[in-house]
Amino acid sequence: MSTPYVIPEVLDRREGPYGEVALRRHGNLLQIIANGCFLMDTSDGRSERLLVDAALEALDAADASGGRDPRPGPRVLIGGLGVGFSLTHAATQERWGGITVVEREPAIIDWHRDGPLAPLSAQALADPRTEIVETDLVAYVNETSDTFDALCLDIDNGPDWTVTEDNEGLYTPAGLAACARVLRPDGVLAVWSAKPSPEFEGTLRNAGFRQVRIEEIPVARGVPDVVHLAVRPG
Repeated sequence: MSTPYVIPEVLDRREGPYGEVALRRHGNLLQIIANGCFLMDTSDGRSERLLVDAALEALDAADASGGRDPRPGPRVLIGGLGVGFSLTHAATQERWGGITVVEREPAIIDWHRDGPLAPLSAQALADPRTEIVETDLVAYVNETSDTFDALCLDIDNGPDWTVTEDNEGLYTPAGLAACARVLRPDGVLAVWSAKPSPEFEGTLRNAGFRQVRIEEIPVARGVPDVVHLAVRPG
């Protein structure tokens, strides 16, 4: 007997600054859809957690290679709130001295503060280390005066598959220079991607980033998700 298909229920749909964004319930899962494109859901979270773990491990490795003890209270900048997996995982780690999340969709922030996603992230949002900034990440890395020890990006399906055209510039030499600008010496850039991007690895190296590598996250079917890792030049 075949399992009956469950029709997704739209919990909220809004016209945001970059088009339509919707929150759906599909069975036990919550899904975020942007301009009709599936972004993420609450099914797993392994890759989002690995994004944060890999950044912290790479940060400690960079300090060790420089003959230094692990830096105390490092600050992490997370690009994209999503369903909150990266934020909630970072908040469970005492090592982080500050956790700043940049999210450009006000609807997503609302869904976390007092909407259907609140049960997933309430504790992390209440953490005094957490700051949510409502703005576009591309603008933020070009304009902020703050600096961070790690920058974790999860705003697209990868450097080769951006959610909007506006994000494409983030993965260019100019965009990577802006990312490097907000990173402290030997700071780590970690970028989630639905598949490896050799071209992006080359762009990272050409932009002067060191220790460029990927970590794979096995998936049930198809090409593994990956986290691109690199250490700030200079």
